[in-house]
Amino acid sequence: MKCFSIFIALFLLIGSEIFAQVSINKDNSLPDNSAMLDVKSTNTGLLIPRMTQNQIALITSPANGLQVYCTTDKKLYLFTGTLWKEVAYGSGIIVPFTCGNPFTDTRDSKIYNTVLIGTQCWFAQNLNIGAKIPASTNQTNNSIIEKYCYNDDENNCNVYGGLYQWDEAMQYSTTEGAKGICPTGWHLFTDAEWTTLTNFLGGLGDAGGKMKEAGTAHWLSPNTGATNSSGFTALPGGYRDLTGYFSKLTKDADFWSSSNYDASSAWTQGVYYCFGYTNHGNASKAFGFSSRCVKDN
Repeated sequence: MKCFSIFIALFLLIGSEIFAQVSINKDNSLPDNSAMLDVKSTNTGLLIPRMTQNQIALITSPANGLQVYCTTDKKLYLFTGTLWKEVAYGSGIIVPFTCGNPFTDTRDSKIYNTVLIGTQCWFAQNLNIGAKIPASTNQTNNSIIEKYCYNDDENNCNVYGGLYQWDEAMQYSTTEGAKGICPTGWHLFTDAEWTTLTNFLGGLGDAGGKMKEAGTAHWLSPNTGATNSSGFTALPGGYRDLTGYFSKLTKDADFWSSSNYDASSAWTQGVYYCFGYTNHGNASKAFGFSSRCVKDN
């Protein structure tokens, strides 16, 4: 470990002398032109020196702008040239996400309820992200997330979520378990993950009722067997068919999995107003179905 630390120190020294800039990352990218030191990571932070108040006070001739974290009062201090000043904190805090609490999608500030079912953390609402396009138009790989709203009405997206063709939902990946249109840290569920879900709820024959929102506020009567005892809160967003028409609002909740069936079809899951079971099938990727996200492990 000591030799490794010496190597890192030499690397930084040599790198700064040759390039006048240093980049520390895992993607081999060059430092930003504006930075002398560019540290990049998506899963680790930067630790500055940590000292007690007494240790900070004993620093000899601290440079103007020197920063140290004080372990005595758990505050950050900066030397102003004459004295150490506490760096003021804002009111914002970061609270680690706990399944069961609402999740805010930072891309558009929409808030989704979440639910822990067995060991899986699911969105308890259909995903609603993207710019609405008319049902007559196919969604395309144009760097903009696109969605269909039933009857081309944004209000239906606000209630039932958006409808997406499989390629759009996957964001043009074919990798099972892809993030797709889900926020970072979440992904479109796989066929196997749905099986884990339905098995936990008693199997395909019983799971549907346990997953459907109870009552007839959004489901057509009789909404057979609906108890929503799982908290999944499936809503019947209907679908956009191959000809560009909408069908089955309040009757069907059809969800894309991220698992291919073949080159032109993918595995789907559905629950319906007149049955208490769930359907495991496949459909053409050109249909527009609902999407649900599950938390990455």
